[in-house]
Parts: sequence; C-alpha cells; structure tokens
Amino acid sequence: MSKIARRKFIQLSAAAATGCLAISGRDALADDLPHVSESDGMAMAMKYTNDASTVDPASRTNPAAEQNCANCALIQGNDGDAWRPCQIFPGKAVNAKGWCSVWAPKA
Repeated sequence: MSKIARRKFIQLSAAAATGCLAISGRDALADDLPHVSESDGMAMAMKYTNDASTVDPASRTNPAAEQNCANCALIQGNDGDAWRPCQIFPGKAVNAKGWCSVWAPKA
C-alpha cells in the first residue's frame, strides 16, 4: 500500500466517522420514540397514566387537579404535541394528557 492510498484511506475514514456521528447525534423527535405503556415496569413504579383525569387529586403528592405531563417541568419537546419526550422515561414519549408521581410544576 503506497503513502497516497493510505492517506486517502485515512481521509475517507475520517469523513465516514464524522458522517456517522452527525447522523446519530440528531435530536430524537417524539414521533420517532415509542410511547410509554402504562404496563411498563418504570411506568408502574412512577404511577404513570395516559390520562391524568383518571387520577384522584387527593392521592397525589402535590394535590392539584390540573397536573398533567404538558405542564410538568420534566417534559420536553414542543408545546401542543400530543406525545412528547420526558426526562423520567428516556427514549420514550409520554402523553401530554398523562401524569406520573414525579410531576413537578414548571418554573
């Protein structure tokens, strides 16, 4: 293998590695993420539900009838989206109308 071929190989390898990193580093969209299932082990531990209106406000740590994922400090993504990423469930999307026991008010 000559020096020119080796140099070209290194350049192409560097370009390929950069391309792989750029593609895998893009932000995940909520549409790309699987939805959290209420039967998921983590969801059950956090008392997650897809419909916050089914949870008795008196049973919550911070009782308030208007608690839902859409107004939680831990939700990410765009306001108005039905399913959004959440810091509690990495790699999954929660229902904006949902609720879990980790709910925290937005600052």
